Amino acid sequence: MSNRRLPCLDTYLDKALIYLWPRFKTVFDMYIQSLYQCDAKMLWVDGTHPHHIVRCYMEFTASLVQLNAECGDGQLDMSLKRLRLAVDDLLVRFAEKFATKKLQHLFLLNNCDMAISILKEAGEEAKELRRYFEEKLESNLVSFVDELLMEYFGDLIKFVKNHIYLISYTECPNIADVEPVVKNFAVKWRTNLELMHNEVVTCCSNFVSGMAILKAAMAQLLNDYNRLSECVKMIPGGSSLNRNLVSITSISYEIRKYSRTL
Repeated sequence: MSNRRLPCLDTYLDKALIYLWPRFKTVFDMYIQSLYQCDAKMLWVDGTHPHHIVRCYMEFTASLVQLNAECGDGQLDMSLKRLRLAVDDLLVRFAEKFATKKLQHLFLLNNCDMAISILKEAGEEAKELRRYFEEKLESNLVSFVDELLMEYFGDLIKFVKNHIYLISYTECPNIADVEPVVKNFAVKWRTNLELMHNEVVTCCSNFVSGMAILKAAMAQLLNDYNRLSECVKMIPGGSSLNRNLVSITSISYEIRKYSRTL
C-alpha cells in the first residue's frame, strides 16, 4: 500500500506493528533461549549428516531474510545474528559428542554445506550469512582433510611435518628414520587411497563437497609424498630406497582414476 501511495490504512497498520513487534521479539527470545538451554545429549543423533534442528533454523532464517529484504528492519537483523550465535553454540555441543576430531569436523562441514544450499535459494538477500557459513565450511574442510590423511597416511604426514617442515635442509634425517615410512607407503598406498575415497563418498551429504574434499586430500597427499621423495635424494645412502619409492606419475594416475569416478 505504501508503494501504491494508499495511506488510508496507515493508522491501523502502525497500531498493528506496535502490538506485533513486542510479541514477536518475546517469542523470538524464547526460541533463542530454548536453543541455549536444550539438552544436546537428548537431541544428538549418532550420525554426521545435517541435523534436523539446523535445517529448521536455516529454513526459518532464509524465510525471514527474504521477508525483511524490502523492509530492512534493523531489529530483525540483530535478532537473526543472535539466533545464529545460538545455533553455532548448539552445533559445537553436538559436535563434541563425536569421539574423534575427524567426525566432529565432518559433522560441522555437512551442516555448513546444507546451510549454504538453503541460503542460496534465498537469493542475494542472504549473501552475508551465506559467506559466514562458507568460511566455516572451508575451515572445517581443511581440518577434516588433515584428520583424514593422518588416519590413512599417518606415517608420511608425521614424517613430513617433523622432518621437512620443522627443520632446516642442512639437518637431513638419517636413512633409519625414512626407510620405514617409504616401505610402508609402498605397500599400503593403493589400498588406503581406495579406502579414503570410499569413506568420503559415503560420509559426505553433498556430492560437490565430497569432490572438493577428495581433491584437497589427494593434492596434499601428492605434495607431501613429493617432499618425501626429495628428502630421500638428499640423505646419504638414500639411493638404496629408490626401488621402494612410488613414482609421482603412478600416484597421479591413480588419483586421476578416482577423480573420473566422482
